[in-house]
Amino acid sequence: MTLDLHHRAVVADAHNDLLMAVVARPPRRWGSFFRTRWLPQLREGGIDIQVLPVFIDDQYRPEGALRQTLRMIECAHTLAEDNADDVALCLNGADIDAALAQGKIALVLALESSPGIDASTELFATLFRLGVRIASIAHWGRTPLADGSREDATRSRLTAPGIEAVREMERLGMLFDISHLGASGVAHVLELATRPVIATHSCARALRDHHRNLTDDQIRGVAATGGVVCVNFVPDFLTDDQEKVSPDRIVDHIEHIVSVAGIDHVGLGADFVREVMTDVTPPCCESPDDEDPMFDFPGLEGPAGMPLVTEALLRRGLAEDDIVKILGGNMQRLMNTHMG
Repeated sequence: MTLDLHHRAVVADAHNDLLMAVVARPPRRWGSFFRTRWLPQLREGGIDIQVLPVFIDDQYRPEGALRQTLRMIECAHTLAEDNADDVALCLNGADIDAALAQGKIALVLALESSPGIDASTELFATLFRLGVRIASIAHWGRTPLADGSREDATRSRLTAPGIEAVREMERLGMLFDISHLGASGVAHVLELATRPVIATHSCARALRDHHRNLTDDQIRGVAATGGVVCVNFVPDFLTDDQEKVSPDRIVDHIEHIVSVAGIDHVGLGADFVREVMTDVTPPCCESPDDEDPMFDFPGLEGPAGMPLVTEALLRRGLAEDDIVKILGGNMQRLMNTHMG
């Protein structure tokens, strides 16, 4: 029953940093590394739509941010071309529909915090031409466009270039992502938005009081634009009690968002941090996060475990039609209607 429903549904993951792992290999290995390391996991997990964020490590900021952004975009194009029987890089809803009809995984490029753009918002158009269809403008800290959620004490709204970024993304047909944005910045975006916005990987603050999570008012605001809040699987954003980390805790956040915003405004944004860190940390070295429980999710360590979420949704007694919306139907509708 679980696997049947899971594989009948369109399953969309709005956030997987796997590009960081692939681009860390020599360019000649990008396609083969994706094919051997990540493609089997995506297939086993029944992933149909995968958003690929371009996240730039601190070592490349600020001087090398644009160069690394372009490398990661080139990496996405290369791995798609080298695995054309299995995946397709999609620019709009029609591309996604075509990929799914052919049994391929639809890949969608996103920018996380956009450090390569800095305040030069005209570059959103350049990166749109290269295939980027979703973008956020802050991560943990301050950028020339806005403050991230760790800077909430500043109560800072968007800068003038940040306002221009919202307008430019809306003009292009690029979805604006509020995940990681500071609270005042989220409020500002919701005031400015004339098109749906998305939270690609955020949880409910009512269930876990963490600055990375969204308040009920923010969730309602996203829904009011027609957007979707995609629940993050990182344990530290789900609960402050490691013993409660389970797919059922993910469902707690899903059900809360549904109660606040309605069934049409929730999705999944897994953010499998541990798996990516394993791929980018040299074997000779100890990852600084090895002992950090915020990344430990026993039983759901990567995309292959995604059916466990469907199983938890069924156990909770949700209707099949609602589960189909949560797994990816809502994301597919948003992309088909407003992306590109």
